[in-house]
Amino acid sequence: MLELYIGNKNYSSWSLRAWLLLEQLGIPFKEHRLRLDWQADSTFKRTLLAIAPTGRVPLLVDDGFAVWDSLAIAEYVAERFADRAVWPRDARARARARSLCAEMHSGFGTLRERLSMNIEASLPEIGPRIVREHPGAADDLARIESMWGEQLSASGGPFLFGAFSAADAFYAPVCSRLRTYGVPLSPIARAYADRIHDLPSMGRWCEAARAEHEFVAEDEPYRTQA
Repeated sequence: MLELYIGNKNYSSWSLRAWLLLEQLGIPFKEHRLRLDWQADSTFKRTLLAIAPTGRVPLLVDDGFAVWDSLAIAEYVAERFADRAVWPRDARARARARSLCAEMHSGFGTLRERLSMNIEASLPEIGPRIVREHPGAADDLARIESMWGEQLSASGGPFLFGAFSAADAFYAPVCSRLRTYGVPLSPIARAYADRIHDLPSMGRWCEAARAEHEFVAEDEPYRTQA
């Protein structure tokens, strides 16, 4: 069975991508959750570095073979479980889905930095201010809304490429961020984000995240622990 190492469900957006992909597509795996801690001598770092050289999550292990980085994990799973449609069947749609995942993987830096994932929080006063005060965040949001609208129009929905795919898994953390911080959205973008949250697998992740009660200060720069 596959083994997936992840960080805190409340904070780890990179972990959510790989976990949601496996869970939503019904691919069996054993979960190993580690408390995020970037100190060199932490259990988190020691555990991961014993398996792979990056010391980061998500980390997939298949019969002792390690695959790190969420995009590499998606590609490995697509080949390992060809019947699960990790990517769209159509070649051009598949290329476009990979393009969108790569864009998420390397882009939207301002939005991701200013609005870190925090599922248990509700901070609706922060999102509108960040979008107003940081042009980069406004640009990131505009691109995301445009992308979602174009893809949903082209595919007919309900997900970016019709059926759920890796592209939806990669944008699920964005949906969470937008909800946590009350970022104003177009009706199309809001409806899509709601559909992601309505997934039973996303619901299970969020329920577990709210039950963690583990405060990681570096992931919450805007407040201190109560």
